[in-house]
Amino acid sequence: MINVKDQVYSAIKGICEQVTDLYPGNWAQLPAIQYTEEENRVQEWTDGEEQKAYLRYRIDVWNSGSTSVATLAVDQAISALGLMRTSCSDVPDPSGLRHKQIRYEGVIDVHTEQVYNNDIY
Repeated sequence: MINVKDQVYSAIKGICEQVTDLYPGNWAQLPAIQYTEEENRVQEWTDGEEQKAYLRYRIDVWNSGSTSVATLAVDQAISALGLMRTSCSDVPDPSGLRHKQIRYEGVIDVHTEQVYNNDIY
């Protein structure tokens, strides 16, 4: 298994002040970005050794107004890592906040950390 969580955090940490892998803790400080590794599994084994890993990340963006600026910045940062955006949708939020949920996927060569987006499905 390859750990790319630090790379994801480094890519998005400058987008806003509140970037976390936990549920946002300060709703007065918006926008807020939460990143979650939803899946990290072996994609390919060769001679008993992991060669490729499949990754799926979910990024949630909350704001009191539009989420567009933060969402575009997230998309640019995560896409630069080689992960492909597979979905992006508005999520109804009873609090009245704007909530955008984005998913990214990719297959990574464990030894070189090269992303193979065409191997996702």
